[in-house]
Parts: sequence; structure tokens; C-alpha cells
Amino acid sequence: MPQALDVCIRGAGVVGRTLALALARERLHVGLVRQPGPVGGAASDIRAYALNAASKDLLETLRAWPDEPHATAVRAMHVHGDDGGEVRFDARSQGATALAWIVDVQALQERLGDALRYQPLVQWLDAPQPATLTAICEGRASATRDEYGVAYSVTPYPQRAIAARVRCEVPHGQVARQWFAGGDILAMLPLGGEGGNSVAVVWSLQEPKAGEAASEDAAAFEARLEAASHFALGRLKLEGERASWPLQLATADRWCGPGWVLAGDAAHTVHPLAGQGLNLGLADARELARVMQTREPWRSAADMKLLRRYERARKADVLAMGAATDGLQQLFAQQAEPWASVRNWGMSGFDRSGPMKDWVVRRAMGRL
Repeated sequence: MPQALDVCIRGAGVVGRTLALALARERLHVGLVRQPGPVGGAASDIRAYALNAASKDLLETLRAWPDEPHATAVRAMHVHGDDGGEVRFDARSQGATALAWIVDVQALQERLGDALRYQPLVQWLDAPQPATLTAICEGRASATRDEYGVAYSVTPYPQRAIAARVRCEVPHGQVARQWFAGGDILAMLPLGGEGGNSVAVVWSLQEPKAGEAASEDAAAFEARLEAASHFALGRLKLEGERASWPLQLATADRWCGPGWVLAGDAAHTVHPLAGQGLNLGLADARELARVMQTREPWRSAADMKLLRRYERARKADVLAMGAATDGLQQLFAQQAEPWASVRNWGMSGFDRSGPMKDWVVRRAMGRL
């Protein structure tokens, strides 16, 4: 007779797989429902995630951290405004080996899959099965969340994200670079480990530029990208497909209910400009596992007091990050004067702010 499930996880993306491993470490029997392929229309998932130290610690504990060159340490970050403003972050000034790590999505999925093969308390499912608790990790378009009648408040941005992989004439030097210009936000994230000369591009573009950049030929896209990055990495060569998806700020009105709980993008999404989306989802998985670990012996996995503890612990952090990224997006979307002068003056002042800048860096690293 098959073992009854304590938790059925709907959605086997990075958050779902991580949650399955974390709950199994707490001796819970978990079913993990398979999920169809990558976002954005690409045949393979070309995205890369910026993961902080807290996420790295969690994945290492679960034996799921990818090897170099699939997890490239970011030693510094350079952020450029649209009128001379600049902020520079350096891992060495924080006494750290890296500010973050840029991780290939597919490599991370594979490492999580390897770890799951050696976890007997997790079984793969082709369809949901009854369980004490259903964990919904299906992403922003979750059908199960809708079935439970959860309101998902969405504020769309007038932008689309374009993801691509690009080979660079100049090695990236393990520096992540970001440019704010004309309401658009370009990030170039180092790949290939130390000495690598390729980057993951995440480009938040306003329409109709987003549609043009997603569909134009490779040479035109490369020229557009070189100009937007001010040739910081020299000539650029597109490698493979581009993916594209709409951007939004969203949060569910409830993260839990009788017999169910939300995690990851099914509960919240933020603008990608700070690279914190997956870090928030992995923090959800870590906190839900912690709540299960510390639960009183008489409480089941679906006890509402437990689930509300998880919701309270995570909601404030997610709302704060959503407000911060939304505020930055709105600020740089304002093109009329004196906005450009004020925000770039503010960037330069923040770069010299000492303790405030250090606090922001440590928080982004997951060390606060």
C-alpha cells in the first residue's frame, strides 16, 4: 500500500523542488507534481538567476548547489543612471567572497533533480494526489490558486523582459552591470565562472521597443545591446534564442487556507531590477520548512496556526521588496526634469553614504 502523503507540491520549478527537499529533511512524505517547460516561449530555459548568500546556504544544505561555471560569483556590481549617476558595490568591502552568484536555471534544475533522486521521501507525480497539505508552487499563472478562490492583485508594468545569452569581446571580470535609461533597465550578469566572457542579459524594455528587440534579427539586436551597454564589454554576439515575458507587481490576498499554502511566484512577483525574485521564493521554502520543523507534536502539517506563522514571517519581507523595486521602477520611468537630475544626484549620494549603503548590500545578500 503506498505511503500517504503529508504534502503534495503542485509545481516542480526551482521553488517546488527546493521545498520538496526541505520538507523531506523534516521527515515529511512529499509528492511533487511535474510541471511543463520554460517561460517566455524558448525551447530551453535560457534565464539565469542572481542568488544571494542565504539562497546559496539553503541549496548547499540540500546538496543542490551547481558547480562552477554554472554558478558564477559576482565580485562587484556597477549600476549606471541615465544622467551620470553611478553606484558601485564591492564584495571585498563587505568582507565577503561574492555579492551574489549568477546561476543557470537549467543547471540548477538538474542539480535539484539529482538531489531528489536520492531522497526516498519524495515521489514524482504526474497528477495531484490527496495529501494533508497542498503547497502551490505553480508560478504566477497558477490554476490551483484560482481554484481555491485566492485573489491575485496584479499591477502590470508597461515593460516586457527580454532574456538572452551573449558572448562578449571583453571578459566580464565577475562584475554585474546595470543601466537605467529612458525608462528601460538593462542588466548584464556574468556567466562561465572566473575569466568567463559571456553574460546573461535581462532587459526590461518599454513597448513598442520590447517587441522590436524580441523579434529583430541577431545583428540588429546585438547592435542595440552594444549601444545600450556603452560597449562596456566590447562587441557582443548573441548565443541562441531570446525569451520574453510581461512584467508585473503582484501579491495574493491570502497565502494559506484550510489544507493549502502558497509559495514563490504563486504568492508574489516583483520587478526583476533587483534580481530578488527567486531569492524571495527560496526564502518562502526555507521558512515553510522551518515552521514544520518547529511545530508542536500535536499539530498536523495543515494546521492553520502553523500556516499563518509562515504567512506572517514572509509577507512583510515580500511587501517591502515589492515596494522598493516598484519605487525604483517608477522613479526611473519619469523622464521629465527635474527627475533625472534628482535621481542621479541621489545615486551618487547613496554611493558615498557609508553605513546606509553597507546595510542595503547586506540585506540584498541575505545577511540581515
